[in-house]
Amino acid sequence: MSEPYKLTWDYGNPREYLRLYEKFEMPPLIISCAITGGWQGKEVNPNIPETPEEQAQSSFEAYEAGASIVHVHARNPKMGYSEPVGGKDIYLDINKRIRELCPDIIINNTTGGGPNMPIEERLQAVYANPEMCSLNVGTLVQRGRYKARKPPLTGRDDDVFVESVFRNTYSDTERFAKEMLDRNIKPEMETFNDGNWYIIQNLIDKELLKPPYWVCLVLGMQSATQPTPWHVLNQTTFAPPNTMFNIIGIGVHQVPLTTFAMIMGMHVRVGMEDNVYYARGVKAKSNAELVERAVRIAKELNRPIATPEQAREILGVSKTPSKY
Repeated sequence: MSEPYKLTWDYGNPREYLRLYEKFEMPPLIISCAITGGWQGKEVNPNIPETPEEQAQSSFEAYEAGASIVHVHARNPKMGYSEPVGGKDIYLDINKRIRELCPDIIINNTTGGGPNMPIEERLQAVYANPEMCSLNVGTLVQRGRYKARKPPLTGRDDDVFVESVFRNTYSDTERFAKEMLDRNIKPEMETFNDGNWYIIQNLIDKELLKPPYWVCLVLGMQSATQPTPWHVLNQTTFAPPNTMFNIIGIGVHQVPLTTFAMIMGMHVRVGMEDNVYYARGVKAKSNAELVERAVRIAKELNRPIATPEQAREILGVSKTPSKY
């Protein structure tokens, strides 16, 4: 990049913060867009993309709005796209469609899957040649409800209550990290609480991660870190050198936490996986609408928006986009 941006820094150092902000040296803002997810679908917001065609189109709209990373969850066509599914071929189809519309966007497949999905199924997303994959480095307990899907939607006639353990042990995370390392896939490490840093350090010690470390702080999920600015700052105290933060605020916390992240020189994730509303009582019309708002806020804060090319350089992702 032509500008002298500092990509990682000590977030707890107020002098460094002032210097970076006053000299306009905060790094370009990388915006990730999580277009759909592993829990909710059109039953909660009819604008959530479900089919491969819808996901590709939504990715293109988010890309045009300013997103440089798209986060992908495959959905099960045999169940009317009502629930998540693993499957290399399904991910390949989605990734291919996205690449055709978005020539240089960074494609990020989930390995989170959905409630109670086995590890071997979650790993299928890694085998579909993405440039990045989520690597969940903590265990959560979750309780929720899949709402019924009324016609013309299909796949679930009645509400289904789910109580699950989202398991990510030391061995599990080592397996995911090794599979990604072998394929030159950049891990997007998603953390849920303070103790997850032990697992990240274990992966570093075992040489399963390459710096810079791309760490997503997930705030506002059940049994995860509380969604406040104080908790964000506390998490940064545990980070090893060469760590960059991507902030994920769930639901109503998306806007305040991503705005705080922009101020702090961090990066952000928006999208309808994390938040189906644009404002109180107003459902989001599209993923692009959420990206556009993030872009507007960033520009008011004097944070330039990273292009996909800049994001690849910042993250150490190949300059040559993946082929399908």
